[in-house]
Amino acid sequence: MENINEKLQRLRSIFKEMGSAVISYSGGCDSTMLAFIAKEQLGEHAICALWSFEAFPETETDEAVKTADALGLSLLWIREKMLKDENFSANTPQRCYFCKKKFFSRLSEIARQHRANFIADGSNTDDLNEERPGMRAASELDVRSPLIEAGLSKRDIRKLSRILKLPTANRPSFSCLASRIPYGTRIEQSLLQRINAAEQFLKGLGFHDVRVRHHGDIARIEVKKAEIERIAAPGTRTKIVSSFRKLGYIYVTLDLHGYQTGSMNRRSFLSTARPPGETKVN
Repeated sequence: MENINEKLQRLRSIFKEMGSAVISYSGGCDSTMLAFIAKEQLGEHAICALWSFEAFPETETDEAVKTADALGLSLLWIREKMLKDENFSANTPQRCYFCKKKFFSRLSEIARQHRANFIADGSNTDDLNEERPGMRAASELDVRSPLIEAGLSKRDIRKLSRILKLPTANRPSFSCLASRIPYGTRIEQSLLQRINAAEQFLKGLGFHDVRVRHHGDIARIEVKKAEIERIAAPGTRTKIVSSFRKLGYIYVTLDLHGYQTGSMNRRSFLSTARPPGETKVN
């Protein structure tokens, strides 16, 4: 079986062969390692592009910028008003596809302006196990996924990030706040702010891998299975209910299945035909 160092060397070779690239960067574990190796191999010919929009909290964006500064990455910050795009705000099962298509189109423009040979995103081999609309958009615009090409899984990336002493080695995965809203429910700024406030409150209590799924008057909380007992403790539970009711939720529930990406895609929650999976931020 190929060891992790061989995969890292393959990743380095891939970037060396590219010659120049625009990197889809979010500040997450995957894209940070991708950007770090790109900079290592390509120097000033590696340009990172950060996609910022209403469903991406300022706290996440600020952290991504700080990480880029700390690692000396060349960063372009693209700010977009996705709520003005009906393809996004209508929240159909193709929402993520339209968002990624717009983002990768912008990266194509940047690549032409800077004469970069390729566009690269942070998809890893674990993403191949789910149908992700962002990957379809990437394929249509010839975006490469070097982590997949090198055979790197999420576990590999976290391990290598620790070896390389990257600040994102243990950073929790994050996906845009729109993924907390059932398909068919229109995405509005006030709703995104409510969900973000709820998740920030839980993170303030020490729950890091957490999602607050919005179901009208109901907030459905997901945490890791190992943390279910802690979040259900009387004192903690009372604080959460009080805070969430101030945000407008009448009912506050805990999903006993535990945290998982793409849980809004379970058949019982769909208001339309079976959709593709939730798109994560790499």
